[in-house]
Amino acid sequence: MADYKFDTLSLHAGQSPDAQFGSRAVPIHQTTSYVFESTEQAAALYNMEVGGHGYSRLTNPTVAVLEQRLAALDNGVAAVATASGMSALFVTVLALCSAGDHIVASSKMYGANINLFEHTLKRYGIETTFVEPDDLSAIAQAIRPNSKMVFGEIIGNPGMDIMDVSAVAKITKAAGIPLVIDATFNTPWMIKPIELGANVLIHSLTKWMGGHGVALGGAVIDGGNFNWGQNDKFPTLTAPHFGYQGVILWEEFGPAALSVRIRSEGMMNVGPCMSPQNAFYILQGLETLGLRMERHMSNTAAMLDFLVNDERIAWVKHPSLPDHPGHEVAMRLMPKGQGSIIACGIKGGREAGQAFIESVQLASHLANVGDAKTLVIHPGSTTHSHLSAEAMASSGLTDDLIRISVGLEDIEDLKDDFRQALRTASKVQSAKELAE
Repeated sequence: MADYKFDTLSLHAGQSPDAQFGSRAVPIHQTTSYVFESTEQAAALYNMEVGGHGYSRLTNPTVAVLEQRLAALDNGVAAVATASGMSALFVTVLALCSAGDHIVASSKMYGANINLFEHTLKRYGIETTFVEPDDLSAIAQAIRPNSKMVFGEIIGNPGMDIMDVSAVAKITKAAGIPLVIDATFNTPWMIKPIELGANVLIHSLTKWMGGHGVALGGAVIDGGNFNWGQNDKFPTLTAPHFGYQGVILWEEFGPAALSVRIRSEGMMNVGPCMSPQNAFYILQGLETLGLRMERHMSNTAAMLDFLVNDERIAWVKHPSLPDHPGHEVAMRLMPKGQGSIIACGIKGGREAGQAFIESVQLASHLANVGDAKTLVIHPGSTTHSHLSAEAMASSGLTDDLIRISVGLEDIEDLKDDFRQALRTASKVQSAKELAE
């Protein structure tokens, strides 16, 4: 379906009406396993000689529709759906790295991503060097002979720092290693990172792709645009597989070798599979992704105008604002919109910010983003609280930062809600000034 436009792909890619009953909606195949046609077919399935479904930890018909749709939307050759965005990242690292290897990663990203690289992977002998995502020289200099990837978020969470995908892709291509990008804050509606040179994409489908806060999910999108056989850095793809009769994945599957490795090892041996029910929920979300993203962007623009012009707000950070350090890059890479996350601080610091969060009535105080509903949180005491002081400082996370995920409500209702919450917050600021 390569010739269809985005909104058509989001509705149709990966699926035809059910052949048996004619169901137009994607059926939920709530099953663990599948009856084999013969012993020969069963053996062929488990040796990757034929396509099909044998056990839902590896593949499932409902999940497969989602995977094909995601690959189509991102212009990848294949996708592997997982139980969460974090598991998608982990199985990607598992497929490419071993003890003694090295990763270059952005210092300004989601707290769990940082902890995975800084602590979890370190226990297994994989070292990470953190660099500023917009410092191209630092990224190039951090790459070592044993480096296996550069990883970053296009829009950093929660500080909204920008990574120039096309510029970093030139560096990784010259170094002979893949660029792995977390595109959760963007979705393929905003940007096509593979077209800009990224090789692998990570998505938390829990966010805008699902869009309704009802299902966890993640995905790895295989760009199919990296030559895994150009050097000896990736034996997991170019040497005989420990199973499957020693098949060499790069020779057998070519551009889709990485996705096959992830499925044959990450899903088989670790098992972070997506449930068919969650795949169905996320497919429902994808059907309206384009429409929702348009509303997210228009509401965000209106909310930015409101916040920038409110004297009770100390500062506002968003890539669309001219004073953002990554403004020019963001406008070039993402002309349709620069995301629906806003970082801001309220006069009066952390105490005033907490009063604001506790006073909103329409917006919800919870740990998620990309919901149809507007969400607010103080990352420093929640989503990023487990970071070390050093990591928190290097990530640009200030004590007064509030993260706003702008939803789809009527914008005037949102403004009214924020006005009344800011009135409460300003009382905290006034009391603080009197005390001083």
